[in-house]
Amino acid sequence: MLPPLVRGQELTLKEMNATERFSRPPARYTEASLVKKLEELGIGRPSTYAPTISTIQNRGYVVKEDRDGRQRSFSSIVLNNGSVRKQIKTEITGAEKGKLFPTDIGEVVNDFLVEHFKGIVDFNFTANVEKEFDEIAQGLQEWTKMLHSFYTPFHIEVETTLETADRANGERLLGIDPVSGKNVYAKVGKFGPLVQIGQNDDEEKPRYASLSKSQSVATVTLESALEQFKLPFQLEDYEGKEVSVGVGRFGPYVKWGDAYISVPKNEDPLSIDRDRAIEIIGEKITADAPVAHYQNLPVTKGKGRFGPFIKWNDLFINVPKAYNFDNLKQSDIEELIGKKLEKEANRFIQQWAEEKIAIENGRWGPFIRFGKEMLKLRKNPATNDKYTQEELEVVSLDEVKKLIVEQVPNAFEPKTKKAAAKKTGTTAKKIATKKAPAKKKAVAKK
Repeated sequence: MLPPLVRGQELTLKEMNATERFSRPPARYTEASLVKKLEELGIGRPSTYAPTISTIQNRGYVVKEDRDGRQRSFSSIVLNNGSVRKQIKTEITGAEKGKLFPTDIGEVVNDFLVEHFKGIVDFNFTANVEKEFDEIAQGLQEWTKMLHSFYTPFHIEVETTLETADRANGERLLGIDPVSGKNVYAKVGKFGPLVQIGQNDDEEKPRYASLSKSQSVATVTLESALEQFKLPFQLEDYEGKEVSVGVGRFGPYVKWGDAYISVPKNEDPLSIDRDRAIEIIGEKITADAPVAHYQNLPVTKGKGRFGPFIKWNDLFINVPKAYNFDNLKQSDIEELIGKKLEKEANRFIQQWAEEKIAIENGRWGPFIRFGKEMLKLRKNPATNDKYTQEELEVVSLDEVKKLIVEQVPNAFEPKTKKAAAKKTGTTAKKIATKKAPAKKKAVAKK
């Protein structure tokens, strides 16, 4: 409370305190709290919660922070007008472990959907659809009318978006490169977040560099983005082979001769010197050393995208949890390889390795493998019925090629012709996009 005061009284300053307060944003979701929120909003059902959460993680829309509480750095706060307000750095505390954080690609996809499909991604829409499904299940509503009422306007919305919307990349102008004087952008590319110097319409082609995992398109600064262009850089040779450090499609790596060795997770490639590079090379040599031999051929082991595995004679064999991967016995290795060989023997019905063609047994029945493509087996022209196992074992290569051509018409054309056709198609597409929209509509109506 103020003391008694009178008009015109002189006041002397005894003490001044300045306090700055920041509002705290809502807590990040965990998997459990996200399920709780979905239940509150009436979105989904118990059977769909787990697939929904696993899908957004598998597609790279969100990431779950490591349980060891690793650091997550944010270089700046960016205001709506694009200006940088304050440099900050935060660390994941014990309370934040296991939280779900949106990725750059997740934010770009979300912004695109909100802009072009606002009604579809609305919480109320999803909840209402769930109610309509319940009514259909109870016989209170006809399912065909419900689908028509949704799909007709939705189809028009999709067609309009395909015709008018630009490719979403979350592009953000960071500033000007002091060396070249060109604009520097951060955006999401085909293989992840990147920084770009220059534009596509410049005389010189733009330069690109991948952002590190600790950087974000929304928060990266000009200075930290330009640091990424120091990659790749050369180090002193080791054992007569060149050594360099760079970033590729699958992340940072150390290149030793012709070998590419992945840099350990969360390690900054810019901090790697020659000594550290030699350590990484040594760890790779140790990891690739044979752990056993089978039929006089070496057996190595490693951990990949689908878990632990052993490699023998160019075969990659997954190691189930039932085995002690760190201490595999010779008997375990022989058993794993034996099972794999038995499975491979039953896999191929016929195989033409030089043509990269095979008839294989699949989960849903036999199919044709052509290169990397998996093609359906059409009916046997002679019997107008499905091929039997006996017929597949004696079918000729020429007959199989005919079945392939039915699904891939240009499958066996010379590569030069295919390349020329592809190039011509690309040119035609570019020319078509320059035509007036009215002409395009007229063609569509015709």
